[in-house]
Amino acid sequence: MKQIFTLVFLFILISCGSNPAYNSKTKSKDWALLNFVKVDSLNPILEPQLDQVFQSPITNKQVRWEERNVLNPSAIVKDGKVYLIYRAQDKDMTSRLGLAISEDGLHFKKQATPIFYPDNDAMKQYEWNGGVEDPRIIESEKGTYIMTYTSYDGKTARLCLASSKDLITWTKHGLVLKGEKYKDLWSKSGAIVCKQDGEKITATKIKGKYWMYFGDTDLYLATSKDLIHWEVAENEENKKMIAVLHPRTGYFDSRLVEPGPFALLQKEGIVLIYNGSNAANFNDPTLPKFTYAASQALFDKEQPYKLIDRMEDYFIHPDKPYENTGEVNEVCFVEGLVYFKKQWFLYYGTADSKIAVAVKK
Repeated sequence: MKQIFTLVFLFILISCGSNPAYNSKTKSKDWALLNFVKVDSLNPILEPQLDQVFQSPITNKQVRWEERNVLNPSAIVKDGKVYLIYRAQDKDMTSRLGLAISEDGLHFKKQATPIFYPDNDAMKQYEWNGGVEDPRIIESEKGTYIMTYTSYDGKTARLCLASSKDLITWTKHGLVLKGEKYKDLWSKSGAIVCKQDGEKITATKIKGKYWMYFGDTDLYLATSKDLIHWEVAENEENKKMIAVLHPRTGYFDSRLVEPGPFALLQKEGIVLIYNGSNAANFNDPTLPKFTYAASQALFDKEQPYKLIDRMEDYFIHPDKPYENTGEVNEVCFVEGLVYFKKQWFLYYGTADSKIAVAVKK
């Protein structure tokens, strides 16, 4: 009888250990940035405004450049303030990038006109008339600001790059994936690996190179010596891009994975916050299909292509009315992260319509 009881007990232990169900509260990772609390008293912190007017250099007409939606912001600390660079859409769904500034990370004042937009320049063929979308801003060791963004011509999204000395005036450097092989490839969302020194977060080299995670179905890698010119990591045999993070059948990220803000080099490895979307089937049945929620993955700090750990659950997901309903329903899309006044502030788009903030406790 004693042997039977022992066997039953061991069976229960083994069964519990192999159960594919997960719970972020009991299986949270020591390396992950967790315990973000949505600031319900203020959210959403940014909403569309009808009185923001801009003279389009392409149409030569005035447009209400953010009358339809504001969404998907990046953020960076400069001169003791948080600069939020966000995507805004006019009534025709053309996207431009606006700027809002805050002294406390919570209350923002918008600038009247966009700081980055489609123009009559060499990038017009890629940016008009869909616009410029979804920025990720980082700072170089020398103080130059580097922005990855998505250009959209109405048909194809392409990962692009620009630089600035002041976050106001920008120089466009063109497509990240250059050349005939990749220039017409659908590509998005570049998150560059950075390090933290107090409130300052800057791009950092690993083995003599800068590294960028990019993609919006699987995630891929690119490297650079100067943060401007990038080379895609390819398989030497088949010459195809190397994927380093994939969607997972049965999980909240079963449909796609896409980078969040910059990737952060920590002692445990490279922490990448990423956005995941729930598939139409063979998904996480506790979430509506196509829900966007965010999670985190850990890559080796010497081999950024080597995945060494990954959260099983999301750490933020839509559970507020402004996150459940909007231009696209059921969306928390994380894109901005700063360490400011000894706290982490996480900025994200809600239902592709508004912008909210969560603070790490």
